[in-house]
Amino acid sequence: MAKVLVVDDEKPIVEILKYNLEKEGYQVVTAFDGEEALAMVKKENPDVVVLDIMLPVKDGFTVCREIRASMDLPIIMLTAKEMEMDKVLGLELGADDYVTKPFSSREVVARIKAILRRSKVNEGRDGYDKGSLNEGSIRVDLDEVQVYNQDVVVDLTQREFSLLVHLMLKPGYVFSREQLLDQVWGYDYVGDDRTVDVTVRRLREKLEINPAKPEYIHTKRGVGYYFKRG
Repeated sequence: MAKVLVVDDEKPIVEILKYNLEKEGYQVVTAFDGEEALAMVKKENPDVVVLDIMLPVKDGFTVCREIRASMDLPIIMLTAKEMEMDKVLGLELGADDYVTKPFSSREVVARIKAILRRSKVNEGRDGYDKGSLNEGSIRVDLDEVQVYNQDVVVDLTQREFSLLVHLMLKPGYVFSREQLLDQVWGYDYVGDDRTVDVTVRRLREKLEINPAKPEYIHTKRGVGYYFKRG
């Protein structure tokens, strides 16, 4: 049974999410401020965190940053509809996904299911063949779920790892943002496609010598992204 940590200072939201997640068979633990959330992460070792941005004591951005500094734990951030920059900042800090308030519990459950399907915690290599992928200086060990660049370990989140592998499995093939959201994020996404753009940017910053002039992850203007053989 997967465990979900729900963090929000609005108790009605927490109670509604807890009720609906437990109906789906999840174990749910809760926190109502940022400090408590970090303590619960250490104590409960959840499989995914649903994290509001506007929290007392420590805000959601700080909590996300501190989680990312020590572990690869899937994070879904809750953002206000009018705060577009909050979405971008959350993704850049390492959040895997976001849900805009007001939201339906069904939407949150769908996002959690999608993340857990793709999570290496639950499904390891997510069906990829054993062995490794090698292009230029980049090596992806599919058994260890680890990425190396010139034999140096590259610290990627689960989402970044999945996106990189997906692109490398079909070098030269141009994936649209919609395809990547469906195939990597694991659901039909409706809304802006900034999620993909930010994740690609983070990958380039971690893998490319010069992210502004990428060697591996290229943009096909007006279409999408592809991985070029090294």
